[in-house]
Amino acid sequence: MAVREIIRDPDPILYKKCHPVTKFDKRLGKILDDMAETMLAANGVGLAGPQIGLMRRVCVVLDIFEDDRIIELINPEVVEAEGEQTGSEGCLSFPDKFGIVTRPQIVTVRAQDRNGEWFTVKSHDLTARAFLHEIDHLDGHVFTEKVSRYIDPEAEGGEEE
Repeated sequence: MAVREIIRDPDPILYKKCHPVTKFDKRLGKILDDMAETMLAANGVGLAGPQIGLMRRVCVVLDIFEDDRIIELINPEVVEAEGEQTGSEGCLSFPDKFGIVTRPQIVTVRAQDRNGEWFTVKSHDLTARAFLHEIDHLDGHVFTEKVSRYIDPEAEGGEEE
């Protein structure tokens, strides 16, 4: 495994739609392992293909509600979304930029695993937010498009910048 460089804004790769994964092989497994290691090394909760320069529909998410297991999503699609949550969000590709974003509270995602097998996962709160954030990356969208206001996480009470 290896820690890869994280692509940062304003790199245009972050704003392009990714292609589906069609080849499930050892190379894909290595990419997923590298993505997980990169995400953890950067203290992130999610990482998508374009953030490491890979234009494929692949992402990893840290599920803090399930003993910090890493969920690999290949060719993910949101099949159901419920409720609403509003909270602070950041991105490894936008270091030191944080904002208030509203997203669904609960999401169900259908995706493939590293072997190409389809599965469905339902999640809530931070993990649901991370799923949606990373899937947005795969569609060429970034969290700054959804920010209602920017915040300074260092300031007490999350003051506006």
